[in-house]
Amino acid sequence: MTKGLTMRLIPALIMAGFAGVAGASGFALQNQSGSGNGNAFAGAAAAAEDASTIYFNPAGMAYLPTGHTISLSGTVLNRAIKYKDTGTTNTGFNGPGNTGDGGDAGGTAFLPHGYWSWSIAPDVWVGIGVGPTFGNKTEYDRNFIGRNAGYFAEIEHININPSLAFRVNEKFSLGFGVNFTRAHVAFKQGFPNGTGNHMEVESDAAWGFGANIGALFQLSPSTRLGIAYRSGIDFDIEGKQKMAAAVALPAGALFRNQDVTADGYETPGSLSFAVSQKLSDRWELLGDLTWTDWSVFEKLTLKTKNAGLVPAGTEITTLAYKFEDTWRVGLGANYQYNDAWKLRFGVAYDEAPVGKDSDRTMTLPDSDRVWLSFGAKYNLSKQASLDVAYSHIFFKDAKTVRATSAPAPGQVVRGEWNNNRADILSVQYNHTF
Repeated sequence: MTKGLTMRLIPALIMAGFAGVAGASGFALQNQSGSGNGNAFAGAAAAAEDASTIYFNPAGMAYLPTGHTISLSGTVLNRAIKYKDTGTTNTGFNGPGNTGDGGDAGGTAFLPHGYWSWSIAPDVWVGIGVGPTFGNKTEYDRNFIGRNAGYFAEIEHININPSLAFRVNEKFSLGFGVNFTRAHVAFKQGFPNGTGNHMEVESDAAWGFGANIGALFQLSPSTRLGIAYRSGIDFDIEGKQKMAAAVALPAGALFRNQDVTADGYETPGSLSFAVSQKLSDRWELLGDLTWTDWSVFEKLTLKTKNAGLVPAGTEITTLAYKFEDTWRVGLGANYQYNDAWKLRFGVAYDEAPVGKDSDRTMTLPDSDRVWLSFGAKYNLSKQASLDVAYSHIFFKDAKTVRATSAPAPGQVVRGEWNNNRADILSVQYNHTF
């Protein structure tokens, strides 16, 4: 989903080395658990049903059974991304034959997550979560007409989230977490007037650090409110730029095989308000309102790392994203069919951070989307349960009028994405002991 141009070094993620596309807005991954998928992740910061609460609200560990609780989930995410050109200009920059619509730039990803919680004292829990939090992969055919604005992008984020929770009293609990995130980014774009020529940028592994905090309020036996904040993470990106073929001077002073750095790669923070309301012994209603600080992601600037044909720190290109803050609203329900089965339902509306068509990149053709989800939980025994869930995401049609910068200034990519969609299937195993 995102990237393009000489250094769209950011939005496109996959998970721990698996290919795919993001499920939430931008290049975030909403899909952090199999149980939450059945509710479209509505009210996740208040649900506190299994160990995956470590991600959504660490205070929820105070609602888990004493002893150890583990939750292991696997999610298969498939997305279709199909572009149609509507009048790209200066296609002579592309080289002979590079005028195709790019095929299906989406793909399939497998996203694993693991959580463990342990009550070390009557009112104290520790835990840890491991899994991808941001990422995406987008890949058009090599002859893509928008290749000079990027035809391949991939990001991998792996997050390690040690957490701590306290039950202050019967009505209030607090949770805290630290996030250690490993990021890897790669992208490719066409280089003007060279048959088959292109440039690649691939980062070294970069580590960033952040925090999350949450609180739960048990207002009554049937009503629980949750609030959770997760900070953004800033990464220092270094890597290598490679050209498929040599470029003559003076352009070759910048577009050559060399070490590079990238400024502006920062993931957003988020704040979620959630509610869990029991309507009866069988029905539970879930809801949430979540804000994401996407405006921190303004632009990415690629620079030379070492002195050579030009001084170190010389700007190669800048890619403007101009993301805007977004809101997400979700509504879900659980129905306890019998002692063994719980049925889940959910819908959600998720805004995209792209404000204007001119800000929509080839490799992140993001747009507003609607989730429709359902799932079920089956109790295998008193200690073990299994969750299965499915979501379909409907994306709003999107357009781009994207002006490319160096190395293809003056070209404008015009096109649209219609009927983009994503399908998400999750399985989760829960066990207490």
